[in-house]
Amino acid sequence: MARTQAMPAPPRESDGRGSQQTTTPTSLDDVTERGIAMKNLYVGNLPNSTTEAELRNVFEAHGAVEKITLVTDRDTGRSRGFGFVEMTNASEADKAIAALNGTDLGGRTLTINEAKPKSDRSRSGSHRFGGQGSRGRDDYRGHPRQPREPRW
Repeated sequence: MARTQAMPAPPRESDGRGSQQTTTPTSLDDVTERGIAMKNLYVGNLPNSTTEAELRNVFEAHGAVEKITLVTDRDTGRSRGFGFVEMTNASEADKAIAALNGTDLGGRTLTINEAKPKSDRSRSGSHRFGGQGSRGRDDYRGHPRQPREPRW
């Protein structure tokens, strides 16, 4: 009986906490295995009736499209009116932004720009439900004045 041996997984970089995690590019332009720079575009003010095929047709006139993502409400399944288009060539993506931003689709003016990574977005909506966790009002980190003792 012949034994087969499994190939070892490629080494991963550690994040310093003991867990294994792969590294990802930090820029907006992702680089694929083939070395082609990719760019993710935000497409806003979409009509609710827009399909992925329609959006693909609009953007493929300006360059190769890798992936289309239409954002939908998780409860109702209806479109939320925005999506993302991932284009394989960054220069074609820039041309598509210049050509399509402000154009009309289904009676609505499109807003198209380079998608921002989640870490760069403003944090104003993160406290919507009091999401401070264990940090309450008594947390005075970084402030020179500490709270006083009660008077009684």
